[in-house]
Amino acid sequence: QVQLAESGGGEVQPGGSLRLSCAASGIEYSLHIMGWYRQTPGKQRELVATITTGGPPNYAHFAKGRFTLSRGATKDSIVLQMNSLNADDTAVYYCYLQTGIIRTTDYWGQGTQVTVSS
Repeated sequence: QVQLAESGGGEVQPGGSLRLSCAASGIEYSLHIMGWYRQTPGKQRELVATITTGGPPNYAHFAKGRFTLSRGATKDSIVLQMNSLNADDTAVYYCYLQTGIIRTTDYWGQGTQVTVSS
C-alpha cells in the first residue's frame, strides 16, 4: 500500500523560508513522478514542482528562482526548499506521487499548511 508522509510547513513572515519533505513508501515501480501541488480555498489545485525518476525538476512559473525541489536523503523522498516567500504562497501544500507508465495511478498526501503573514 502506497503511503505519503509529509513534514514541514508552518507560518513564516514575508521573505522567509520553509522546507517541505515527503517520503513515499510501498512503491512497487522504480519509475515514478513525485512533487508538490498547492491549493487555496475556491481555487483549483496547482502544480508547484515535480521530478521524474532520473530527470530534472519541473517548476511552475511562480516557483522558478525561489523554490528548489530535490531528492531526499532516503529512497523515494523529496524536499521542497521554498525561499523568498510571499503572501501569495499561502496555501495547503500536497505531496504528489504518480506511479506506472501506460496505466498510471495518482496518490496524494494529506496536505500541510503554509502561511506567509506579517
